[in-house]
Amino acid sequence: MHRILLLMATRTYRSRAFMRAARKLDAEVVVGSERRQALARARSGNTITVNFRRPERAIAQITEAADEQPFDAIVGVDDDTTMVAAMAAEALGVRHNSVAAVRATRNKYVMRQLLASAAVPSPPFELASLDDDLTDLAFRTPYPCVVKPVFLSASRGVIRADNPGGFLSAVERVRAILQDPEVAAAGAEDARRIMVEGFIPGPEVALEGIMIGGRLKMLAIFDKPDPLDGPYFEETIYVTPSRLPVEGQTRVCDVTARAAAALGLREGPVHAELRVNSDGAWVIEIAARSIGGLCSDTLEFSGGMSLEEMILLNAVGADVSRFEREQQPSGVMMLPIPRAGTLHAVHGLEDAKAAPGIVDVTVSIPIGAQVVPLPEGNRYLGFMFARGESPERVEAALRDAHRRLTFEIV
Repeated sequence: MHRILLLMATRTYRSRAFMRAARKLDAEVVVGSERRQALARARSGNTITVNFRRPERAIAQITEAADEQPFDAIVGVDDDTTMVAAMAAEALGVRHNSVAAVRATRNKYVMRQLLASAAVPSPPFELASLDDDLTDLAFRTPYPCVVKPVFLSASRGVIRADNPGGFLSAVERVRAILQDPEVAAAGAEDARRIMVEGFIPGPEVALEGIMIGGRLKMLAIFDKPDPLDGPYFEETIYVTPSRLPVEGQTRVCDVTARAAAALGLREGPVHAELRVNSDGAWVIEIAARSIGGLCSDTLEFSGGMSLEEMILLNAVGADVSRFEREQQPSGVMMLPIPRAGTLHAVHGLEDAKAAPGIVDVTVSIPIGAQVVPLPEGNRYLGFMFARGESPERVEAALRDAHRRLTFEIV
């Protein structure tokens, strides 16, 4: 029986999927989280508290647990835990990505530098400090551009600007986000920096893959049929298989593989966001973790295997190269937050679940909770899943079901 350490932050959506995968693989799981709430939700008898904000302390805590009984694998299930997972795996000598590679995925400036050095297509960029007067930068920046934090994820704080006035307004909104005490503590010195990137036109796709000994195995390409042209970049619908022509999908795979190599990623899951236009495929983001939220529920592989099962098998050294995604088209809609306030009620949930093609609808934010839309927020109201005979029918099913839902936000 393999012994696996799963590192998961309290706020993760991913705990149930990974715990379910571990049970199916009959693996012994130790859950590491920063708070007892996540440990309790994991329903695992083997738990440790890990301080993700202090990596040196976290490694000591994990090493102490490994001294009692070694781990066969260490897996960080989301952005908050990938760095500590890489550092701990390196310290203990188990299968892992290098710390430098994972750090590059967590710092947009370092990522852009490495991609540019390797001639991987990605947006032009400039690093700026919030401590400086950015008026000059506002007037010399080519437009449209995108202003974003250096380290946040899930499109939080990502804002398009079309002129100097819009640029300075975007900077102030990003500044306010980075001044939040929790965000500032997580970002340290990066909480005083922003990235200014060129806006790449064209439809956006997401590639889900897994690195096996430095080679990328593509698992799925998702189309994002809703235009992501700004001013904010809230993702909604993902549908697979992609409707891109074969040559377009090949280009997406090739550019993602080049990006992973440029960053030094060699093992484990990869989630990449790319724009596609007449000039080719452009890497917008690449992360050393799997798709976020509950979106992995839309994927199923040979023999009914989940994405999380494949990740855990790969982590312990099993060969997952033969597993392929099932062929039936599927999709997920991340239910957007239309406005800020308190979620007072959800209407039409059963009607949405009964819509043709819909597999499930999950509202993941409890009634009575405060909700904040992008760009300040970083969560969704829930997730909706569909399957169908074609990508077009999957997309139509998701849109039909969403029209049946009403969220009462006071």
